[in-house]
This record gives sequence, C-alpha cells and structure tokens, in this order.
Amino acid sequence: MTLSPQRNLAHMTGILLSERTLKLCGSEIDRIQRETGTSLVRILIPADPTARLEADQLAGIKAAFFSVDVMGEKAASFFSAVHRAPGLEWLHTFNTGVDHPVFKGLLDRGVAITNYPIVAAVPIAHTAIAGLLMLARGFPHWLEAQLERRWSPQSPSALPERLEDQTLVVLGLGAIGSEIARLARAIGLRVIGIRRSPAGSNDPVDEVYRPQQLEQVLGRADWLAISCPLTSETRGWIDRSLLRSLPRGARVINVARGEIVDEDALIEALRDGHLAGAYLDVFAQEPLPESSPLWSLPNVIVTPHNAAASGGIELRHIPGFLANLERWLRKQPLAHIASS
Repeated sequence: MTLSPQRNLAHMTGILLSERTLKLCGSEIDRIQRETGTSLVRILIPADPTARLEADQLAGIKAAFFSVDVMGEKAASFFSAVHRAPGLEWLHTFNTGVDHPVFKGLLDRGVAITNYPIVAAVPIAHTAIAGLLMLARGFPHWLEAQLERRWSPQSPSALPERLEDQTLVVLGLGAIGSEIARLARAIGLRVIGIRRSPAGSNDPVDEVYRPQQLEQVLGRADWLAISCPLTSETRGWIDRSLLRSLPRGARVINVARGEIVDEDALIEALRDGHLAGAYLDVFAQEPLPESSPLWSLPNVIVTPHNAAASGGIELRHIPGFLANLERWLRKQPLAHIASS
C-alpha cells in the first residue's frame, strides 16, 4: 500500500522510503507483507528536498530506511521527518557508523538503528590495504616524480622492507577490521587484533589483545590500522603517548573516524619523523581545511572520507534492509543493531 495524502495514518504501520528504494525492492516488500500477514504503508520521502511531511503522515511512520540515494539534499528532509515522527520504532541505515549527531537523538529515544556493515566493509578494507601497499612500496615518491616528469628509481638506501617481516595492529575487529586483517595476512603481514571480546577460532588474526593492552602491543607494530567505531571511549584514544609508543618508522592507517586520533599529535609525529607515513581517509574536521599540513606532508596519502566508494553499493544494501524488515514485522530480534 502506497501513501494516500488524505489518509489518516496514525493507526497504520508506515515505513518511510525513497522512491528509488521502492522501485528497487517494492515487489520484495509486497512478498514480505504477504508472508507475514501484515499491512505496511509506504510513505515516500518528498522529491522536493525543502518539503516537509504533514503531521498525520509523520504519525504513521513506524520504520524508515536511510538509503544511499537519500544522501545529499534529501537527507535534511528525511531526518526532519524521522525526528518528528512520534511513533518511530526502527531505522535502517546504509551508514556503517552512527556517531553522527542526527542519530544520537533517535538512539536516546530508544529507536532501534540497524545497518548492514559487510557492504561497506569490503571496499573500505580494500582501500585501506591499497593505502598500506602504496606506502609500503614507495608510491608517494614515484607519484611525486611522475608529476615532475622525473625518472627516479628508489635509492639503495631507501628500498622498501618486506611486508612478510612486518606486523600490523588492527584497532577494532568488527566487519571492517576483520576484513583488513584477513587481507593483510594474505599478503604476508603478521596481524594483531585489538578488541573487547576474546579470540575466536575463526578470527583472521595471529593474536588478539584487549583495548587496555594496546600500549604494550604498539611497541611491536610496523603499522597501526584504525577501524573501530567512534564512541565516548574511543574519542581521542590515539593520543600523543600512544603514537609515541609506536616504534620509530611505523605508519598509521585511519579509515574509522578522525576524532579517534589526536590530529595535532599525529602531525607532530609525522613532521619529526617518528612516524614514516600515514594513509588517512578521515579527519577531525571534514572537509579537511586547505590550511592543514596533512595535505603536503611527505608520505601522507589523503582521501576525502571516500574509502567506502563502490559502484552498485545501493543494491548491495537492499538484502540487509529486507531481512530486517521481515524480522521487524514478525516481532523478531533485529540483526546488526548499531550503538553510539
């Protein structure tokens, strides 16, 4: 059932969707309704990003899907609706992290927020490993030489070390961190994982330690990959002391959130040579200001919070949404519940 603007929806079960999502999976939503014996009203996000839903429409919204196509100018209209919907119970989002302030108010209200983290985990991990390999193999030197049309082989005194002799510490072994660890082991790195829960038999790591053991582990790291969520506990976690716990010449990869790292301390460690390089997709302030030294520091690779970019990603989010929609309609526990 699609929204009729005049229909009183307060007593109905409505779901807020984009027109694009309805085109992609409307038939599957129909199937789920039939199989669950439920009636679901589809309430469409206004095509006009400045438009707002009426009060009776808002009253009917019990669920919502923040899909990839809603990013940009439609996002304000979407979040205006979900924050004003008094009966909202569940929001599914394509976002891997829900640390943005637009989610906090919903979490505080007790709204269940779910995602489908494996979709973004694979391209993010691929990007992280690409950054690692570029630094490990000296690509910043070659790219600079290419821009200057200069033939400049690596000097004998600066030849890259074998990755097979190096250790990567992965901070956070969720979907993203586990995929980074799996790929890193495949190219020969020894991998140490940091997380709260104990090691499991299928973990793609050589060793697992708890967060409170991080400082002692960092002394063994040639690489530190940050892939944990931003929370009150992880904000500012990688401070000057922990950065200095890394051996001289280590490198940092951050595909999580910029606020997890003390950015001034990171810049200092890169400038004075304690750190030999970094691949950074996230920053304390985004977009990264033009005045930031990170743009021009040698052996620093900067990307614009774009590590998850991948063609067809909106289609890959649909199965996770539909699976949780069926669980929600059947009053079953939801999968991949996110927390701040």
